[in-house]
Amino acid sequence: MTEAIAHIIESLLFVSDTPLSVKRLAEVLETEDLDAVRGALRRLSDEYDRRQGGFYLSEVAGGYQLRTRPEHKEWIRRLLQSGPARLSKAAMETLAVIAYRQPVLRSDVEHIRGVDCGGVLRVLLERKIIKILGRKEMPGRPLLYGTTRKFLEMFNLRDLRDLPTPRELAKDHAGTTDAAAPNDGTDAPDGPPETAAGQAAGDAPPEKNT
Repeated sequence: MTEAIAHIIESLLFVSDTPLSVKRLAEVLETEDLDAVRGALRRLSDEYDRRQGGFYLSEVAGGYQLRTRPEHKEWIRRLLQSGPARLSKAAMETLAVIAYRQPVLRSDVEHIRGVDCGGVLRVLLERKIIKILGRKEMPGRPLLYGTTRKFLEMFNLRDLRDLPTPRELAKDHAGTTDAAAPNDGTDAPDGPPETAAGQAAGDAPPEKNT
């Protein structure tokens, strides 16, 4: 029974553009046996790990998604090199502040970065990487910003608790320099590591043949 469910779940994961939660998979399968769904997911994950093929099963953004292996990213980049521009350095810096300080005001983001962030915030909102969480109860009732589920998908995070700590970031960047200057957040080629379907974060996901 688990094997049959696993095959169906594999098909659902293949055609879905977003991570699928255990609950959503159970709804599609019309079953209340969540343990059976979890068992099927473990079976698939173990199978992919043993095979070491072109993709693996990732637990991300509260669900599960098939993703290409990072070691194949150079070939995937060649295929997708004509895709949309990735996030700029300015957008990445702004996104980092929002991710770690949310809910956060625009004024706080600008204070930390030292530049106007209006244009960058619009870009991130348009691309649905951040969202407006509400308004702060203070004079003027300014908007509060936070990250979206798409943000988790882009950076292969199960939830915000998976964000690297400041200590881990300091260790990763120890001894490195970055001479690139911030820009308006719309056209710089700088971008984060490879994520879903092997594309760089901010790139449109590739189409799937079904």
